[in-house]
Amino acid sequence: MVTVSGDLDASSAAIFKSEVEKAAESKPSKLVLMMSGLEYMASAGLRVLIFAKQKMGANVDIYVVGAQEMVLDTLEKTGFDQGVIIVDDYSQVAA
Repeated sequence: MVTVSGDLDASSAAIFKSEVEKAAESKPSKLVLMMSGLEYMASAGLRVLIFAKQKMGANVDIYVVGAQEMVLDTLEKTGFDQGVIIVDDYSQVAA
């Protein structure tokens, strides 16, 4: 599970990428991104999400949990919402 909050932009994308890489090392069956505290996502953040999808592979589901409207809008406008599972809260993440 990776928690993302504040602004995900060029200055914070490297930290997010590092957290994704750490999560990938354990070869998870799913990656859960807790985004309820994320207020803004720039293109640098989207690049890390694309990296996460590639790093995890096709057999790993990526859950975006609790994303705010502005972040959801960004995901939808870029089509990235088609590659992840978007849920409102953690209880909706498959076991």
